Amino acid sequence: MLNLYRFFSSLPLLFVTLDLYNDGVDGTASKSDIDKHLEMGKQLLAAGQLADALSHYNAAIEGDKKNYQSYFRRATVYLAMGKSKFALPDLDKCIDLKPDFTSARSNRASVLLKQGKLQEAKRDYEAILTVISNDAEAKAKLDVITPLQQSVEAIEYHLQRGEYEPAIQHLSYAIEHCPWNIDLRNKRADAYLKTGQPRKAIDDLKPASKLIPDNTEAYFKLSTLHYGLGDLEEALITIRECLKLDPDHKECFPHYKKTKKLNKQFESAQEFMNQGRYDDAIEKLHSTMKTEDKVPAYIQRAKQRICTCHSKNKNAQEAITVCTELLESNEEDLDALIDRAEAYIANEQYEEGVNDYQKAINIEENQRTKEGFERAKKLLKQSKKRDYYKILGVPRNANKRQIIKAYRKLAQQWHPDGYSGEEKKKAEDMFINIAAAKEVLTDPEMRKRFDSGEDPLDPEQQKNQGNPWGQPFNPFGSGGFNFKFHFN
Repeated sequence: MLNLYRFFSSLPLLFVTLDLYNDGVDGTASKSDIDKHLEMGKQLLAAGQLADALSHYNAAIEGDKKNYQSYFRRATVYLAMGKSKFALPDLDKCIDLKPDFTSARSNRASVLLKQGKLQEAKRDYEAILTVISNDAEAKAKLDVITPLQQSVEAIEYHLQRGEYEPAIQHLSYAIEHCPWNIDLRNKRADAYLKTGQPRKAIDDLKPASKLIPDNTEAYFKLSTLHYGLGDLEEALITIRECLKLDPDHKECFPHYKKTKKLNKQFESAQEFMNQGRYDDAIEKLHSTMKTEDKVPAYIQRAKQRICTCHSKNKNAQEAITVCTELLESNEEDLDALIDRAEAYIANEQYEEGVNDYQKAINIEENQRTKEGFERAKKLLKQSKKRDYYKILGVPRNANKRQIIKAYRKLAQQWHPDGYSGEEKKKAEDMFINIAAAKEVLTDPEMRKRFDSGEDPLDPEQQKNQGNPWGQPFNPFGSGGFNFKFHFN
């Protein structure tokens, strides 16, 4: 209903508009028609309907090419649309028709100042003062233009001598008042690059790429800067803008092909990691370092993920080697510290694991680092007690089949029925430990608890949690060995 109401309420305006256009079909328009177009344009401009307002001002100018108000109002619309390039000719025409029209001069001077055309802007502000001697805005702008001109001279002086920091200070002052000047932004971008500030250079080049039509050079430069910083996705987006303007651009096209290939390799590696296919991910990550072997950001990214893959895949020694290499170049690489800590734990180097998690907490204390630190400490403490993996002689990543196979072999070897005297007592103890190890490591829930640093069969640890056995584990029960044992 609301939409219908809006439609019908706009009908009178629509009919007036159609009527005005029909009146001007023969290419002539009366003063009354032109006034109506100007009034309609004013109403539409106030309502924010810029394109419709522009149509009316176009019609007004077509009807009378010597009406300065029509040019001024159309320029106003262009400025509201952010199209200063189109506004300037209309302001020029308006001032030609009425030189003492200070509003047009003020608007033109403002545009010229933002474009960095200081001398032209100065002439307009001085002209305003000849008409309105106390115009505060014109006086204020003239007070700004003189030091701006001095800054522009200082910019060239410092750049010619390679003095980039003072040049940047003067450039920043100039850009503050002349934000649409491409030359100033390009010079500051170059100065930022000379002083090792590429991200600030990007901030200048982005608006520069928009201010000049078909600016393939700016898009190429932007893309290569993003690429060099490791912003692969942004580099790809930007280089596509260059190719929209020129699909066969001699620099943009080969850069696009390489960037796209590298991005695809990293995406494929991430997909493999998400699927738990760590060996495939490692292979794909090695291929990224062949595609790009010079930019440190991508080599670092590949090695970080290889470190993670080895750690997740329980390739402890390989993970330790790669993660250590990463930490040698950046000792505060949080992910590398955590991955190496997990690799140390998988390799039963618990003290080293605790130390790495402590370093990680010092960098960033969060749930991940705190939980890892507590688990590493538990495992260190546990390692000084009973280790079910060591009892069965299997690695920590052993599957259930390997565990049962090791258990059967050891159970046959240490069954108490095969011993007598003092040896029988030792065999009983060994057999109890072997059976306990098999019980814990073949039960997913108990194995998970053991891997987190808790012994599910330790009575002391179960006091506050409840021991499902009710007493210390003993496969022989409470009375002698009157049972038949099955190796299952």
